[in-house]
Amino acid sequence: MKRQIIDTIASYETIIIHRHVRPDPDAYGSQQGLKELILANYPEKKVFAVGEHDESLSFLANPDDITDEKYDNALVIVTDTANTERVDDQRYIKGKMIIKIDHHPNDDSYGDLLWVDTNASSCSEMIYELFEEGKQVADWILPDASARLLFAGIVGDTGRFQFPSTTAKTFKIAGELIAYDFDRNQIFDGMYEMEQKLLNLQGYIYQNFKMDEYGAAHIKLTKELLAEFNVVPSEASLLVGCLGSVKGICAWVVFIEEVDQIRVRLRSKGPIINTLAKEFNGGGHPLASGATAYSWEEAERVITRLQEICKSYQ
Repeated sequence: MKRQIIDTIASYETIIIHRHVRPDPDAYGSQQGLKELILANYPEKKVFAVGEHDESLSFLANPDDITDEKYDNALVIVTDTANTERVDDQRYIKGKMIIKIDHHPNDDSYGDLLWVDTNASSCSEMIYELFEEGKQVADWILPDASARLLFAGIVGDTGRFQFPSTTAKTFKIAGELIAYDFDRNQIFDGMYEMEQKLLNLQGYIYQNFKMDEYGAAHIKLTKELLAEFNVVPSEASLLVGCLGSVKGICAWVVFIEEVDQIRVRLRSKGPIINTLAKEFNGGGHPLASGATAYSWEEAERVITRLQEICKSYQ
C-alpha cells in the first residue's frame, strides 16, 4: 500500500492534505509533515494543507487557504481521521482521488486508497514509514521541516512516549528524527507550557474530580466554569490527560461544555473505552476516545457506563 501511495503522489500535479477537526499535534504533524515531505521531493508540485487553524498549534504550522478550483483533478490525502464526519473542510470530496492514512480503528473505510495501521503510535509515525519506503524506491529525502513536524506528532500522540501505544519502532523512529536539525525545546515548550489561567483550571480539576471505588473518575467543566477561568473549550481540552497521574485511577471522562453540545473526553489505563465512545456519537482509540453529549442527563449516562466498565475490569 505504501508503494501505491508513493506512485499516486508522483502522478498528481496538485495534492491537498486534510486532517481532523479540533486538531492535535499529530493531526498537524502528519498533515504538515507530509506536505513538507512531498514538496522536498517534488518541488514542482502544488501541495496544500487545509483546515481551520488552532492558534495553540501555531508553533507547528499554519494551514493554507485555497479556493474550490484547486480541487479540480487534485489528489486529496486525509491523515489521522477515522471517519468522514471528522474531516476538517468537507471539500475533501471535490478531489479526483482520496487517500486515507490513519492509525485509528477503520470503522469508516472511506477513500480510494486506504492505509490504516492501528498498531502505529501515531499517524506521524506512519508518515515517517512512508518516507522510508520512498527513500528505497524513489530516493526520497526527509527535510528538517518535515522531521520536526513528525517528531512533534509522535510526541503528542504518545504522551511523551508514556502511552502503551509507544513501541520499540516508535523509539527507533524518534531516535532517527532527532538527528535532524530542529529545536526540540521549542517543540516541548509549545506543546506543554501553559498559561496561568490553564494551570488554575487544572488545580480546580484536581480539587473537584470525583472517583469511585473502582477507579472510574469524572469532572464536569461547564460553560460558566470555563468563563470564570477565562478558558475556551479548545484550551480546556489540553488538560484532559492530567488525571492520569492520580493514583488508583482506572479510566476517566472530562466533560467540556460548548455552546450547543458537551464534549466527552475519555481516557483509560486499561479498560477499552472506544466502545463507550461509540455509544455516544464518538469513537477513537481503545484507551483514548472522544464523544458528544447533548445534555447533562446524557453525560450522567456516560458516567454510569464508565463506572460499569471499570467495575467489570477489576
